[in-house]
Amino acid sequence: MGAGVELKEIDLNLLVVFNQLLIDRRVSKVATNLGLSQPGVSNALARLRKLTDDPLFLRTPKGMEPTPFAEQLAEPTASALQTIHAALNQRSSFDPATSTRAFTIGMTDIGEIYFLPKLMKELAHVAPGLSLSTVRNTAVNLQDEMESGHVTLAIGLLPQLKSGYFQRRLFKQHYVCMFRSGHALDKRQISLAEFSQADHVVVVSEGTGHGKADELLSRKKIDRKVVLTVPHYVAVGHILHDSDLVATVPERLAQALAAPFGLSYVRHPAKLPEIAISLFWHGRYHRDPAVAWMRALIVRLHGEGAPA
Repeated sequence: MGAGVELKEIDLNLLVVFNQLLIDRRVSKVATNLGLSQPGVSNALARLRKLTDDPLFLRTPKGMEPTPFAEQLAEPTASALQTIHAALNQRSSFDPATSTRAFTIGMTDIGEIYFLPKLMKELAHVAPGLSLSTVRNTAVNLQDEMESGHVTLAIGLLPQLKSGYFQRRLFKQHYVCMFRSGHALDKRQISLAEFSQADHVVVVSEGTGHGKADELLSRKKIDRKVVLTVPHYVAVGHILHDSDLVATVPERLAQALAAPFGLSYVRHPAKLPEIAISLFWHGRYHRDPAVAWMRALIVRLHGEGAPA
C-alpha cells in the first residue's frame, strides 16, 4: 500500500469491504452482502482512502470504478483473504450428504441437455441438500464472476480462460450430421454432395466455440441450403423430429437427443476436427473442498471413460 502503512494500522474488515466493493461496485449492495449499514461501508472506504492516500473507487453512472491502484491491490487482497479463510476453515471438510451449498456452473444449452440429467440424478442420491444454477458462459463476464466465486465452475470450449485458471479435459468429440429416423439420409454414411443438397437448420451459438464448425464448412466452400437459423440448440430435437431438415451438431448432443426425439445421426461427411470439452475453475478455489468434490463428480460422470 502507500508508503509506510503498517499492518497493525489496518483493520482486516476494511480489506473485506474493499474486496466486496471490487465485486459489487455499489455501496448499497456491499452493505447488504456484508450485513453492514451503508454509512458503515462509506466509513470503511474513507478510512482505507486515508491509509492508502488514494481515492480507490470513483463514482460513475455504472457504479464505483476502481482506480489503477485499487486494481493493483485487487488480486493480492482477494488471494490473502481466501488464504486466511481457507486456513480458518480447514477442519470443516465438506460433507455432501448434509451440505446445503449452492453451486453456479457456466455452460451452454448443449451442456444443460447433456450434463444436467445425469448430474441431477446423482446429486439426488449423494447430496440431496445441494442446489445448482446454470448461467450462459456468454451472458456474464465469466472471468470476473469465476474470480469472485459467483460462478463455481465452467464447462465448454473456453479459450478466453487463461492465466489464473485450472482446466481438466472431460472428452473430445466429433461433429455429426443429424436428422429424423427414416430420413432419406438415414444410412451408414453420406456423401458431401448429399449433405449439400439437403435442407439445413443452422444454430448460431455465439461465443460457445461451436460456431467454428460453420466457419470451417464455409472455408472449405461446402454449400448448404440453409432454410432455418436459430440461436440455440435447445429446439433442434423438436425441429428435426417434425421436418426433413438436417443439422450439424456435436456427437454427445446427438446421443442425448436421438432416443427422445426419434432421431438418427451419421459421421459428418466434411472432415471437421474434433472438439475438446473441458472443465474450468479459478485458482483461488482450487483447494476449496466443496469445489474439488463437485469437480471429481463431474469427471466421474462425464469424463473420458465414464459409463455411457
